Amino acid sequence: MAVLAAASGGALGAPAAAVEETPPGQVEFPAHCLPPQEAGLPPADGPATARITVDDPAPRVGDTVTVTYRVTRSPAVNPLSVPLPADVLTPAGTVVLGGAQGGEVTVVGAKRNEPVPTGAALPDVTMTGTFTVTSPGAIAPGPYTLHTGHLLDLDTVCAVTGAPVSERLTATALPTANLRRVLPGSGYGAPGARVTVTGAGFAPGAAVTVTGRAGAAETADRVAVTADAHGEVTALLPVTDRATTAVVAYEGPAWSAQRGTGPAAYTVVEPAVTPPGTQRLTATVEPGALAMTQTGDAVTLGAVPYGDGGAAPGRIGTVTVKDARGGPAGWSLVGRVSDFAGPGGTRIPGGSLSWTPSCTAAPGSPSPCAPGSPGPVGPDGAVLASTADAPLTGGTFTIDATVALRVPAYTPPGAYTAVLTLTLS
Repeated sequence: MAVLAAASGGALGAPAAAVEETPPGQVEFPAHCLPPQEAGLPPADGPATARITVDDPAPRVGDTVTVTYRVTRSPAVNPLSVPLPADVLTPAGTVVLGGAQGGEVTVVGAKRNEPVPTGAALPDVTMTGTFTVTSPGAIAPGPYTLHTGHLLDLDTVCAVTGAPVSERLTATALPTANLRRVLPGSGYGAPGARVTVTGAGFAPGAAVTVTGRAGAAETADRVAVTADAHGEVTALLPVTDRATTAVVAYEGPAWSAQRGTGPAAYTVVEPAVTPPGTQRLTATVEPGALAMTQTGDAVTLGAVPYGDGGAAPGRIGTVTVKDARGGPAGWSLVGRVSDFAGPGGTRIPGGSLSWTPSCTAAPGSPSPCAPGSPGPVGPDGAVLASTADAPLTGGTFTIDATVALRVPAYTPPGAYTAVLTLTLS
């Protein structure tokens, strides 16, 4: 914007020169453009100016990001000996991913340009593409081709030398779900009983400790086993410590929530001494199981228009979890989604599916239910709902989630199918 300055005597001086700010991320680099042979023109060398932007500079690993590459100045010129009409120039190129991400992304643009006089520089062009984020990294301009489709189909190919970084991604990793679980063969027994304990979800071949628990402390009841090739374990645990109220299992030298599972409830039942002339009456409340059911096994998401892309909304089938174990252990329901497979081998990454969970506990349930956080699901998994450990847990819980699949613009038309796997532990 021009600024008027007051001169001596009160007269107004000439407007100050406008200061044009450089857009963030705009970079300049040498370009070498080869005109088509049919044009009979020499190579064009000179500075090129470009800017790269992304629709989400702070995505999560597994997200699909749209990248836009705009070349605002190029040494390339109109390859024809006549003026170039409007809307006959089609750009295509690559952007270069740096850091741990690595690789190149193809970008293309629409056939859109202002008329270009004979011998004049070709106008600025805009190209877009998508890629799936695997790690943080930098993005720099790469080579590009300017195709003109008037009279003849001609390609001007521009090589790029030492283009600096124009954009950076700060990618955060998806949380990794702990799918380990442990289950005693019986929920109670007399002191000294040998309890068969099974577990799953451990690393194949890992050393696993199965031990008794009293509150947050481990008891003297302990046995070491090795997970098989499927990550499963079977242990015979002698329960001799009368303080034991639960069983846990974990990998490594000590318990951690990331590498362990449990506690699964277990009660040591003391033998009763009956005085003469009396009868001792005993009734047992049998612990049940942790189980889930769901309404339906198919979810149809909404449609999105080709070219525009957008969010395809939907809702998962309602899940009912019943926890009848009656012990101190809570539970976690985790979902994982595969990539969406479409026509001709086209895929939409599973990390493009996000959900917003909800969870309701039935009246009388000892445990409150916590829905998982809204966000991406992806192949690494996300928590749909859970209950916390407590002195007494259990209840019946109704779980739902709205979902939305982010479909990139110009995704080929057709049906895209994925599998959502729910694991209760």
